[in-house]
Amino acid sequence: MATISKISSPSPAASLSVPSSSLPRVFLGFNTKTSFSKAASSSSRLSLTNTQPWRTSFVVRCSQSSGNGSPLKRTTLHDLYEREGQSPWYDNLCRPVTDLIPLIESGVRGVTSNPAIFQKAISSSNAYNDQFRELVQMGKDIETAYWELVVKDIQDACKLFEPIYDQTDGGDGYVSVEVSPRLADDTQGTIEAAKWLHKVVNRSNVVNVTLIFSLTRYEEVIDAYLDGLEASGLSDLSRVTSVASFFVSRVDTLIDKMLEKIGPSEALDLRGKAAVAQAALAYKLYQKKFSGPRWEALVKKGAKKQRLLWASTSVKNPAYADTLYVAPLIGPDTVSTMPDQALQAFVDHGSVARTIDSNVSEAEGIYSALEKLGIDWGYVGNQLEVEGVDSFKKSFDSLLDTLQEKANSLKLVSPCSGLFNKFQVPQHLISKRQWVENDNSVAVSLLKYLRKASVIQGIVLAWNATQGELRPLGLNRRPQAPTYI
Repeated sequence: MATISKISSPSPAASLSVPSSSLPRVFLGFNTKTSFSKAASSSSRLSLTNTQPWRTSFVVRCSQSSGNGSPLKRTTLHDLYEREGQSPWYDNLCRPVTDLIPLIESGVRGVTSNPAIFQKAISSSNAYNDQFRELVQMGKDIETAYWELVVKDIQDACKLFEPIYDQTDGGDGYVSVEVSPRLADDTQGTIEAAKWLHKVVNRSNVVNVTLIFSLTRYEEVIDAYLDGLEASGLSDLSRVTSVASFFVSRVDTLIDKMLEKIGPSEALDLRGKAAVAQAALAYKLYQKKFSGPRWEALVKKGAKKQRLLWASTSVKNPAYADTLYVAPLIGPDTVSTMPDQALQAFVDHGSVARTIDSNVSEAEGIYSALEKLGIDWGYVGNQLEVEGVDSFKKSFDSLLDTLQEKANSLKLVSPCSGLFNKFQVPQHLISKRQWVENDNSVAVSLLKYLRKASVIQGIVLAWNATQGELRPLGLNRRPQAPTYI
């Protein structure tokens, strides 16, 4: 059965809590509806580096102040969608999200995110500091604060893509968010976290099954989608939309290493060909599964195909063409999500033509030739799933560590914060505004609350007007200054 990736959940003690059970192995993400405000464009600060009129360096510079730049009036991204039916999405998200506006104007129709993307965005930018400071001062633990940062980015990005969502009747205009990678082997935890994200993001969305690396796993994902449609009991399936994220470049990264160990020229000649060949066969499987009597019965109820989304489209080997994982995978009813490198390359010198099924027999030949050389496709898929989940886990854990360090450096973690969370101190007693104003009456109220609740006996709290926090001074000590209670 299709598992859905490891991802952790916020602390149950927090207001945005998810059950603490750990989430499956293919990530569950949400592609969320969005409402574009033209007024927002005035605050966008995207830097587009133009080296030539049409051969443009096309990169989002997060949190820079160099201005919006001039979006291209028409790019190959528009042609990709209008001529070949493939939706170009951007594989990145950071603040300010208004930096996405020129990309949208240049043909981008959706956004994907993952723990690694958020790790880079949050740890390398000061744009999250104000919200993070406020969350921690409200008593939120680090992981809960992380999820609130993520949810805000997703919601804000959704607003920008809402016009596309409306124009296409839910066909495009999505923003994806994944559950915690710590839940990759926990199916029930994944389901619970997905429902929680659905609730707190509060936007129209679809499920994005990600971290798919093999044909076997992909077929399981399709079957799960079809089973779900049939079991839904819905008479109208037209509002159910989904994409399945099939990873590409990482397949070559692993198989190329295996071919180099095998050695003969016959093996070495197949380097850089496995990923695209398997992707072409995935599209063939897609066409097969979304046709025939079973599918036609669902179409009568308004069912939509679960589109293939090509992920991991950046080139890892500099010897390969920089559009290797974009140009050969163009076809109708698909999505290509591109990070900066791949997006820039395709806008600059990519060509638009239907290529995904132009030579299926060649793809089948490459796939079989690799098997004859001893490449076990089942092993490749399983290994890449493990590596993918581990990679996202490391990014997730690293980001939480970074946020903890940031909280410490900003002196945001009060020794009393554990008491606040443990004993559910009312939020109005520990709000940022009250601390900033150094309201001693609030501090007195807090101490009275704790004592009345039999939480502490004789712990003296000090109000530090400079740092804006209550600090325990010790047991049974009398205050020595007016700022002490």
